[in-house]
Amino acid sequence: WDCLNHVARAVPGCGAARALNKEIAMNKQLLRVGEAADVLAVSRWTIYRWVEEGRLEGTKIGRGSLRVFRTSLDRLVQNNKTQEMNLTV
Repeated sequence: WDCLNHVARAVPGCGAARALNKEIAMNKQLLRVGEAADVLAVSRWTIYRWVEEGRLEGTKIGRGSLRVFRTSLDRLVQNNKTQEMNLTV
């Protein structure tokens, strides 16, 4: 996985790289802001804002590098899960 992760980071705009990063992030307990954004399909700024608002839980590592707890992403998804919608046209 380390080799594949390195390749995915080398081509950040590539769809395949984003998919690989998302798959790798699914197995981590602490996610980088970009990884959390990829998992939720939102911007990095949205992740920062949601951590500040308390919607996601994070921790500072080193000199201000933010990591987001994977469990808080899972909780956000579960808490905002919609019931099956009647989508008739």
